[in-house]
Formats: sequence, C-alpha cells, structure tokens
Amino acid sequence: MATGVDSIPVGDAPLLLEVEGMKCGGCVRAVEQRLLAQPGVRQASVNLLNRTAWVALDPAPAPPAQGDPVVPLIEALAAMGYVAQRRPLDGEGPLSLAERQQQRGWWQRWRQLVVALLLLLVSAGGHLAEARQLPLPWLADIHLHAVVATLALALPGRPILVAGARSALAGAPGMDTLVGLGMGSAYLASLVALIWPAVGWQCFFNEPVMLLGFVLMGRFIEERARLRTGDALRALWALQPDEALLLLGEGPQAPVRPVRVGALRPGDRVRLLPGDRVPADSRVLEGQSALDVSSLTGEPLPLEVQGGCELAAGSLNLQAPLVLEVLRAGRDSAVARIIGLVEQAQARKAPIQRLADQLAGRFTLVVLLLAAFTFVFWWQWGAQLWPQVLAHAPSAHPHGGHRSLGMGAETPLVLAIQLSIAVLVVACPCALGLATPTAISVGSGRAAQAGVLFRGGDAIEAAAALRTVLFDKTGTLTVGRPRLSALRLEDPTADEGVLVQLAASLEAQTRHPLAHALVERCQALSLPLLPVELCTTHPGQGLRGTVADRGTVLVGRPEWLQAQGVALPDPDQQWLAEQGSRGATAVAVALEGRLVGLLALEDALRPDAAEALGQLGALGLGLGLLSGDRQVAVQRLGAALGLEGAQLAWGLLPQQKLERLEAARGGGPVAMVGDGINDAPALAAADLGIAVGTGTQVALDAADLVVLGDRLTPIPMALRLAQRTMAKVRQNLAWAFGYNLVVIPIAAGVLLPGFGVLLSPPLAALLMACSSITVVVNALTLGRDA
Repeated sequence: MATGVDSIPVGDAPLLLEVEGMKCGGCVRAVEQRLLAQPGVRQASVNLLNRTAWVALDPAPAPPAQGDPVVPLIEALAAMGYVAQRRPLDGEGPLSLAERQQQRGWWQRWRQLVVALLLLLVSAGGHLAEARQLPLPWLADIHLHAVVATLALALPGRPILVAGARSALAGAPGMDTLVGLGMGSAYLASLVALIWPAVGWQCFFNEPVMLLGFVLMGRFIEERARLRTGDALRALWALQPDEALLLLGEGPQAPVRPVRVGALRPGDRVRLLPGDRVPADSRVLEGQSALDVSSLTGEPLPLEVQGGCELAAGSLNLQAPLVLEVLRAGRDSAVARIIGLVEQAQARKAPIQRLADQLAGRFTLVVLLLAAFTFVFWWQWGAQLWPQVLAHAPSAHPHGGHRSLGMGAETPLVLAIQLSIAVLVVACPCALGLATPTAISVGSGRAAQAGVLFRGGDAIEAAAALRTVLFDKTGTLTVGRPRLSALRLEDPTADEGVLVQLAASLEAQTRHPLAHALVERCQALSLPLLPVELCTTHPGQGLRGTVADRGTVLVGRPEWLQAQGVALPDPDQQWLAEQGSRGATAVAVALEGRLVGLLALEDALRPDAAEALGQLGALGLGLGLLSGDRQVAVQRLGAALGLEGAQLAWGLLPQQKLERLEAARGGGPVAMVGDGINDAPALAAADLGIAVGTGTQVALDAADLVVLGDRLTPIPMALRLAQRTMAKVRQNLAWAFGYNLVVIPIAAGVLLPGFGVLLSPPLAALLMACSSITVVVNALTLGRDA
C-alpha cells in the first residue's frame, strides 16, 4: 500500500537560479534575453515574483574542460547588474525563512527604509517650517535640505541609482532607471539653482527625498506581500521534519540517535513516534498505526498502515510507534518532488504572461520617450499656449526659492522638469510584471496544498479554458482492482468462508488479476490459505489443483467447469446471466466434480466518481468516457454516472482514443483523465492531460495536472481554482494597463490647462507603489477565497 505520492513525476531536473535586482517586467525580459543568448541554453523562464530563472540546457553534455555550465550564466547576469546564484538541490532541505530573507537583503531594506523615513521626516519638517506651521526656522534652511538630499541619494538611494544606470547602459532600462532619472534630475536641477542663483530656478531638494521615501516604503510593503504568496510552498517545506530517530542496531532495544533528515540514506532504519512526521519516503518494517496524509493528498480520512506499506515523507503518525526503512530521502522524497513541481509550475509561464512581459519590456523605453516629449513640450510650447499654468508669485529666497514640485512652477523649465519627473515616477512596469506570476503562484500553491499539482502557468490557463473532460474507465473512474461483489452457494454444507478459501488457495498460485481480490477477501475473513499440490493452469480457462484433506478443486470460467463435467443448474445459469449483464466476471468453484458455488468479481466504481462528474457538469463542461473495455461494462458504468449515448465509447485502442479526442476538440479545449500506459498518448495530445496519482509513471509523466492520492473530486476543485486564478490574472492586467493609461497622461499635464490638476513627483511615487501593491494583494485574496 502507498499513499499515492510515491510515483510523482520527476522529469529532467531543471536548473533553477535565484536572481536578485529584478524590479519590473522590463528586467524580466532583459534577463530572459541574456540567458537565451548564452551558448547551450535551450529555454529560459524568469519569475519576477519569486526572483528565479528556470533554465533548460541542451541535452548534449558539455566537455569537461568547460566546467560548471552555471558559471557563464551567473557572469552574464552580473555584467547587467544582477546577482545570481544556483538554488541548492543537495537534499539538505530548504533554507530557513530568515536565511532566505537575509539573502534577499531583507534587513538591508529595513535599514534603508528607516533611514529614508527619517530623512522624509526632516523634509516634511522643512515644508512645515517654511509654511511657518512649525516653530523651527532652521529646518527651512535651503543648505540643510541640500545636505539632506545629498545624504538620501548617496546612502539609501545609491542602490537604485547604480542599478538604474547599469540597466540603462546594458540597453535594458527598468524601474530603477525611471526612478533614478526622476530623483537625479530633481536633485541636479536644485543643485544648479543653489550654486548659480542667476538662473532663477526654484530649489526643490525636498522632492527627491520624499520621492525616495515613498519608493522605498512601497517596495518594503510590496516585499511583505510577496512573501505571503509563498505561504503554501513554505507550508509544504514544513511537512518535512528537521530531525529523525536513526536506529543503530537490530531489535527493540537498539540504540537511537537523532540525526538531521538530510543525512538519511536509503536503507537506514528509523523509529517514528506518535505525533512525528515521516522524515523520508519509507517502508514500514514493524508496527501498525494510522497516518494523516491530508497535507499531501487532501484525503481527510487517516490511512491505516502495517508492515510492507510505503509511506510518503511528510505524513503524520497518529497512533503507535513504527520502525521504517528509508527508501528515498532528500531531493528524491515525495515532499521534495512536490515542491520541485510547484516551483517549476510557478516558473513556467502562461501564454498571457509572456505577452505581458513582452509589453512590459518595451514599456520603460516608451515611458522614457514620453517623459522626454513632456519635458520638451512644456518647456518650449506648453507655457506659451497656456500661460495660466505658471505661478507668478515672486521668489522669496535668494537662491530662486525653495518650493515643492507641485506647489507651483514659475518658469517653463521648472514646470517641464516637474511634469517629466512625474511621468518617469508614476509609470509602473512593476504592476505589469507582477500581474500574472502573483496569481499563478498563489493558485499553484493552493492547489498543491489540496493534493493537486499543476505543471505550470500554461497548464492553469489551459484548465481555465476547458470545455470538455474525457475519462478513461479502468483505474480512473473505477478502482482498477477487481473486488468480490457477489457470490452464490450451491453446496448446502459450504459457506462463504469455504467457497472463498478454496478459490483463493488456488488463485494464490498464479499472477491472475482476480487472484488479488480473492486473497484479499480471504484475509478479510481471517482465513488461512490452504496448501495446494499439483496446481495446473489452463490458460484462459482456470486452475486445477489438489487441496490437502479436501480433494481436487477446479476454479475458473463456468463454461470450462461445465466442459469438465461439472453440472450448472438453471438457477445458477440465470444468476450468471444477471452478473454478466452488470459487467461482472464470474468464477465457478468445484470440489471433487461437484459445484460448490459461484463468485462474481468486478472493478468497483471509485466512491467519489459520481460526485466528481456531477461537479464537472455543474461547471458547464461536457463529459465523456473512452474505454477499451466491453460494451456491457462501459454502458453499466455510464448508467451509474449519468452518461449515455454519444458520451460513451468502448473497445477503443490507444489510436482510436486519440481520434475521439480530436473529434471532441470541435467543441473547444479538451482534457483527458487517465492512469495507464495506454492513456499516455491521449494525455499528451489533450489540451490538458490529467493523471490520477495512483496511475503508472508513464501516465504521470505525460500529464499536465497530477492528482495525488486516489480521489477524483480534486479535479473539479482544481478546474474551479484555475478559473479563479485566471480571473485574478485578468483583473490584475486590467488594473496594470488601466492605471498606466489613466495616470501617465495626468502626470504629463493633460488636465493642467483646463482643470489645474497635476501630480507632484512624491504623489506620483506613492501612486506607483500602490499600483504594485494592489496586484499582489488582489492575488492574495485568491488564497482566502479558495
């Protein structure tokens, strides 16, 4: 017995890089293009939210002299100002949350934010002192504000200025370039006005300080919100304990030593106490207990385990101590493979995200051109066309006045600087870059917690667009293992125990699919298997053997027993016909030439199959059943599930399943749900291949969506989650595009002549930060609604 996660698809291990310094969609596009330009890189997908780059290398191995293929990639990104490193895959488990935050400069952001807020308070105090609302006249001194602005740009603002300059020089300007230009131009213009008062400009040293404060504050809040999008992934990591109890000898008195989970190796024996989680994929050697596997498969009922059962890492022991043998540890464990699939899913982009990244990559260049046009227009023509936009108040300061940008410009040049800075700062490619990955990250994480693994953002987008779902029968809608469903006794001296014991004792000598069902029923009745001698198999017919103290026993097809001289009265024939109409397989048992009884075995319907199909129908999806089984069995199953007519197809070969699938595509995108080797072609050809976790490895590898465990109800849940996820993506993209379409023209002064409305650079920075935070928070609501 296994928990349904022991055969999670692994595939080729991707190269996962952590990339620091990305701020917007333009950065994403620049990093992807630089990675794709490197020799040997076949595919690259960059995730702004997680700051990771998923890289697929050419399958041809590199010569040993070339060394680690990761080094050239890291050096190429370093030349653009991005710090990259390979994410550890050594099986030692994840870095702690504090370490990951520290690696990302979390405490450095705290320090920058505190310094920026202190400078912001000084700047605000200067405004209040200048307006004589604060009795501290020294705060209004222009030279003090010049020093404060210099410190602000040299200390907390320096990383933004340096990163913006590097990306611009690399030909890939991004968000830091826009903010850096805004702060730098305001500072330089004020510095010129301070050093050469004759130019008649105003000084506005407060503005780069306030702009920097709002930008850093917005990024800090955005970072906090981003971390919450990874809660589901961190919850999965938390399933694997830090330590395990390693047994150092044999027997119940063997000494135990606590060791780190990363040090476990296949073959190690560990003791699992009640309340502990399974440290690695293991097999039970001793003991019986019940385990909670809901965190892995979503199954609410405890799993009863005993000797020989396989357990997945992360399962919670509820009752009694167990002795386990480690099968797979570290990166090969079920939890690690689940997390790897989730991380890969978050890195694989949906088609809609690729379009957004392409637009965001060009967005920064468009904003630079708009800012330049805004500057030239208001400097040369705007103030002449609408002279009322200038404030003609006389300068009250010998250095041209110390005013706030947005409180009135006295010359066309100052107005042009003010509006062009506002355009640079208010534009937000961050929102465009975050719109899709935030929703995909939250959606895939929530699905993983419920026992459903999406292969990528493209799988989520395909799942949201489905119109038809087709199912395989055996092992998908049914359990996939024959079970005893009915019996009929003919010998009045026999009972169920005698009938089952005789049949199971002979069937246990073979590998016939029916043998497991009969042996399982015999064990359930607590009956031992009888010793059998001279057991002979008649292919396609049955078994003949001698049972000690009983005599010759025949087990097989009723027709074969009749041919051997065993009489089947009319009532038995009628019973067999009834079982055949239900799709059951009949087995007759005879002892010394006399019929003992009849057994009916059938592949039972999964308990939640009808509920799952009902939920899919409620979603407005078309349903169908494609099977290679007999017509009677398929029609009976279809009747039990409410499927009929054109929704059913039987006797199909794998190629015929493909043909049926292509025909169903006429009504829109199609999903195929299967579990066997013969389903793999249809799973790969469908718009969305869905594999049940108890299926074969071939089917799991071909699927886009893997359902852990043996339940079907997670499938409609996953499709509903995909629909909600794509709805959030569309909402985020609508907000990101709508925000920029509305706010950039306002920042450029469209409403200034007629309504006197303009955006100051600090207000523009605040709006820019809010736009990024909005898309992240909107994606987080998906986790609450799911």
